[in-house]
Amino acid sequence: MTGAIVLFVLGSIFGLRVSPREKALGLMREQARKIGLHPRLIVAPEWTKIPKATESRASMVAYYSVLIPEARLALTRALVNDGKLQVVQGEQKYNDLPIALKGVYAIDMQANCVGLYWNEEVDLRATQLEEMKTYLHDLAQR
Repeated sequence: MTGAIVLFVLGSIFGLRVSPREKALGLMREQARKIGLHPRLIVAPEWTKIPKATESRASMVAYYSVLIPEARLALTRALVNDGKLQVVQGEQKYNDLPIALKGVYAIDMQANCVGLYWNEEVDLRATQLEEMKTYLHDLAQR
């Protein structure tokens, strides 16, 4: 009986531990906030062509964005295809623009916000956050 209680308590304790992956994601999102990126998980928009989690349920995707108060951007949406932007709606001047960031599915911009839909799993060490912020600012300046 005592053994069962000990196993139950230990199981509960180990069940509460945060996985290394979840911890890395949390640290990366916190680091992103500190440098001015706004990370959040959202339902993947249809136009991004991110595969659904199931036939009836959309996938969740990380969306990292920057706000640029002085910007007045037209609604533009672009998919990432072979390391280049492929505009699906909006400003064609972004078409075929190279993007070296790993794991980016798509980019969108409108009004004073530029953001990217991103697979966080490809960079759990957060090595490209600064580059990501710079790239988004550069897009807004074009």
